[in-house]
Amino acid sequence: MAENKTQGDASGKSEENRKVKLDAIDRRILRNLRDEGRITNVELARRAGISAPPCLRRVRALEAAGYIKDYHAELDAELLGYEVAFHALVGLDSQSEAVLTEFERHLTAWPEVRRCDMIRGGGDFMLRIVARNTAHENELTSRLTAAPHVSTVQTFQVIRSSKYASSVPVDDPAD
Repeated sequence: MAENKTQGDASGKSEENRKVKLDAIDRRILRNLRDEGRITNVELARRAGISAPPCLRRVRALEAAGYIKDYHAELDAELLGYEVAFHALVGLDSQSEAVLTEFERHLTAWPEVRRCDMIRGGGDFMLRIVARNTAHENELTSRLTAAPHVSTVQTFQVIRSSKYASSVPVDDPAD
C-alpha cells in the first residue's frame, strides 16, 4: 500500500486515509476478506501471493486507512425468530437538518431497523426492517407512523431476496 503522509483536515480524517493508492495485492486482500472474513492470515497471505507478516501489516494498514470498517458474522434472521423483512419509505414533515438528525437518532433505539438510508426522490428515508411476524410488522409500522415528524409511511414486504451483498465490489485498476 502506497504511503502518503499528509496533514489531517477539520473532519478528523487525514488526507492519508483518503488518498491511499491500493495496489493489486491490497485489492486481493480486500476481496478475500470481503468474501471470507474468517480466513486465516496464513491463507490470506497465500491467496495474496505474499508471506504472512507483510500480509498482516497490509491488513492493519487497510484497517487504519478506513478501507476495512468492521468484521461481523451474518446471522440467519429466520432461525433467530425474524420471519418478516420489509422496507419502509418514510416522508417527514420537514427536511431541516435538525428534523432529519432527530429522526435518525430516534431510529438508533430500534433494533429491528437494520438499515436507514436518507434518499433523494419519493421520500426522505428508506428503511430495512425485520419483524418476528406480520403482527410485529404492523406494530412497528404503527410506531413508525407515530414517530415525531413522520408524515408518510409506505411499506413493502419482502417476498424473497435473490441477492444480498454486504459490501462493495473491489475492482482491479485495469477494469
